[in-house]
Amino acid sequence: MSRITLEKVAKRFGNVAVLHEIDLAIEDGELVVFVGPSGCGKSTLLRLIAGLDKPSSGQIAIDGKIVNDIAAADRGLAMVFQSYALYPHMSVRQNLAFGLENAHLPRAEIDKRLAEAARMLAIEPYLDRKPGQLSGGQRQRVAIGRAIVRSPTAFLLDEPLSNLDAELRGSMRAELSALHQRLGTTMIYVTHDQIEAMTLADRIVVLRAGRVEQVDTPLNLYNKPANRFVAGFIGAPAMNFSPAKVRASGNGVLTASCFGGEAELNGEASADSSITVGVRPHHLRRATGNGGIETKVELIESLGAETVVHCRTADDVQLIAVLSGQENLKPGDAIKLAFERDETHGFDSDGKRLAGN
Repeated sequence: MSRITLEKVAKRFGNVAVLHEIDLAIEDGELVVFVGPSGCGKSTLLRLIAGLDKPSSGQIAIDGKIVNDIAAADRGLAMVFQSYALYPHMSVRQNLAFGLENAHLPRAEIDKRLAEAARMLAIEPYLDRKPGQLSGGQRQRVAIGRAIVRSPTAFLLDEPLSNLDAELRGSMRAELSALHQRLGTTMIYVTHDQIEAMTLADRIVVLRAGRVEQVDTPLNLYNKPANRFVAGFIGAPAMNFSPAKVRASGNGVLTASCFGGEAELNGEASADSSITVGVRPHHLRRATGNGGIETKVELIESLGAETVVHCRTADDVQLIAVLSGQENLKPGDAIKLAFERDETHGFDSDGKRLAGN
């Protein structure tokens, strides 16, 4: 069992506040991912949970026990770093066994745990090799194996795949997801990679400037971002935004002038108020018939199954559309784009999501 809770956790380095009164509860067996721009505090938050740093204020508890003053080695957690942190002069077998030997576990228990971790991670053929004789993916498996053999109450992973190439990251994501399902152990994962966050997480914690912006499931973050920052950060390519003026139509429906046209407003707002309307690139499509947003193509990215089109409206608003299939377009072409009302996101002047949206 490992439920991790943070209450009003703050961290300052001198006069610089890095984290601001973080409240968070991570349930037993969850895989929670911390994401956010560089410098947002996600790695610092992980280090506080691990015990590598102490909070300036607030409380951290594991299974109801406050651990602020408990050393990292005594918290029952295992951390995996992006740099692997393997001992280069030791074999894989020795790297896996080192922590258990220091804990004075019986040899039979060490061998049992080592064999199980090696089988689980498919590193049995490499047990007698040194880290320098392994590929990046193999070394990362060893680093994860060294955490597994400790039978921790929770795993803390700090950008563990960032040193791998794109193809290997994809396969390692699948392996980590399968590993979490097999072990059922709480995992906290720090990454700047949205794909990792969206595909791995039970819940995602979005951080900005040391504050939690939203905690939710990946799809809820994508479909119902709490504010403009989350809307723009989650999703690739990023959401399109346009300043908009709310108007009341004759039939009582509110409309917003945005993206160089008029659109029915999805959400509650006061007439004549200024808001921001967002629409995701994947929700834009070629307009058929009358209507649509008139744009001029600036850049085309042909990806085979889809085409990413960078456009600009007559009002100088940039739009990115992800169109299905292959499009025969070139810079300078005029195209019309359209979207549905229920695919829009409205944000008030403070950047908060409109009620009813």
